[in-house]
Amino acid sequence: MFDKKELKVALVHDFLVEFGGAERVLKTLSEMFPNAPIYTLLSEKDKFPDWLKNKKVEVSFLQKWPRFLRNRKKWLLPFLPVAPETFNLRDFDLIISSSGAWSKGIVTRLDTIHISYLHSPMRFAWDMNGEYLRQQNKGGIINFFSRYMLNYIRLWDFAAADRPEYLIANSHYTKDRIKKYYNREAPVIYPPVSLCETLRTNPPVSANESGGSKLAEKKYFLVVSRLSAYKKIDVVVEAFNKLELPLVIVGTGEQEKYLKSIAGKNIKFLGFQSDMELSKIYAGAWGFIFPALDDFGIAPVEAMLHGVPVIGLRMGGMREILLEGKTGEFFDSVTSEIIADGVRRFREKESTYSKEVIVARAKEFSEERFVRELELFINNIYENPGK
Repeated sequence: MFDKKELKVALVHDFLVEFGGAERVLKTLSEMFPNAPIYTLLSEKDKFPDWLKNKKVEVSFLQKWPRFLRNRKKWLLPFLPVAPETFNLRDFDLIISSSGAWSKGIVTRLDTIHISYLHSPMRFAWDMNGEYLRQQNKGGIINFFSRYMLNYIRLWDFAAADRPEYLIANSHYTKDRIKKYYNREAPVIYPPVSLCETLRTNPPVSANESGGSKLAEKKYFLVVSRLSAYKKIDVVVEAFNKLELPLVIVGTGEQEKYLKSIAGKNIKFLGFQSDMELSKIYAGAWGFIFPALDDFGIAPVEAMLHGVPVIGLRMGGMREILLEGKTGEFFDSVTSEIIADGVRRFREKESTYSKEVIVARAKEFSEERFVRELELFINNIYENPGK
């Protein structure tokens, strides 16, 4: 069995500027390897949660650039592939990268083991490249440059995905995309999902609670998400403008101002919330809305840990999480009408849901399971070198 104390371990993560599902995975990795420094392309120390404030964080050369450039990652695109390659990682025996794009591209010495936990193959370079180009919509020389850059990024990304000795996928959906775009096999270890410390000792559902939950007593529907275009929160806002049902949105992002401008009075924006406050918000939710095509989706599982049913898109990792009619309902396309219909169907069935069943399903994606499976994976590497 590998010895954590003997190994020199480093963690690598794309960016530490927002805190969503990928950062929760990093948190668990950091708890597994408490002495491991964290390397990242960019960080915002004023946004660090408490668990990160005492960690050693190493940043790339991009951190020295003016803030107005650092806040516009599209302008940094030509330099992002280079940044992870400049990290000095020669002192480490084991490196675990938490990658949705760039950190898998680090360069290590020959005898260093690099395990890359992939949240997704780079979306905008592969299956969402057409949507990315439409968003640019500049025409002429700018459109030509964007297409050229995407071709360059795809070539770099394919080569970078071959650098880690081992890849791990966060879902079977991601596993299939890794095979398609990188032609590599990757075992699946689902991300860790856990309650905050307060709810560990005061769980939302007692061991002897069963039967239908009183969901009608809940106050609002809930979205917890980065407010980015690909998350499709604008369509949820349109749906709830029509439904006139209360909706609470937690999160920040570049679409925040726009979403507020189109939202009705029944929709509230709470911005970033601490884990403690977020648990209280989850506990008061009627249902959780998840409209994005995501490779996994930690937030829906967090909602389910609080006994909250999920209404989500029948695509991507959500198909591996949600049990239709038991832990929530699916909708089949991201339009305001279809989402609104999903909410109506949910309301018709709400008396049939059991909190106990919902929480039990969520616990299948526990932090303890993630740690156990990852330690077993690493142990097998050291017990069977070269296999």
